[in-house]
Amino acid sequence: MTMPLAAPALEGFLLGASLIVAIGAQNAFVLRQGLARRHVFAVASFCFLADATLIAAGVAGLGTIVQQSPRLLMVVTLAGSAFLLWYGVMALRRALHPGGLSARGAAEAKLRPALLTVAALTFLNPHVYLDTVVLLGSLSARHQGWARFAFGGGAALASAAWFFGLGYGARLAAPLFARPAAWRVLDAVIALVMAAIALSLLVQVLRPLL
Repeated sequence: MTMPLAAPALEGFLLGASLIVAIGAQNAFVLRQGLARRHVFAVASFCFLADATLIAAGVAGLGTIVQQSPRLLMVVTLAGSAFLLWYGVMALRRALHPGGLSARGAAEAKLRPALLTVAALTFLNPHVYLDTVVLLGSLSARHQGWARFAFGGGAALASAAWFFGLGYGARLAAPLFARPAAWRVLDAVIALVMAAIALSLLVQVLRPLL
């Protein structure tokens, strides 16, 4: 990958990873399936393909609409920065006051119920649309041509790395993430990354005005 495309791809990867690596029902389900070693590939593939499809829709559709209006692009970037800061604050609150994550629930033994469950956890969560189609799609509009697709590809790659890593690495990580302190550290890292990306977006918007 050439350097002009490496930068937006890395940005997309980091932003995508920051959005997806969070304690939630979907990740807990993938973790449980991984611990039981049941349908890990199918469940992780579904999560990745769902994310990749939504990211592609945002990059190809909403990103184009936003790019046609510099003023709208500024508004979306500011809104995205505010959302990232809010998301970071929520992650920081979880780090300071962890609610705990249970991975002890029984994993789905059959493939069909497992896929139906993960589909519901994925598509019935309104945040998945905000994160992928709206936020990632809108922010990709700051890039042009192949750079925009590199941004989306980086975000999709982060999704693949996370879900397959979580599913297949669950048994290795089980002793670690049985401790609340591990989730607190993870959420603290998420908060720092979110804040850094939000501030970088604000600098890009405000720099021409200074």
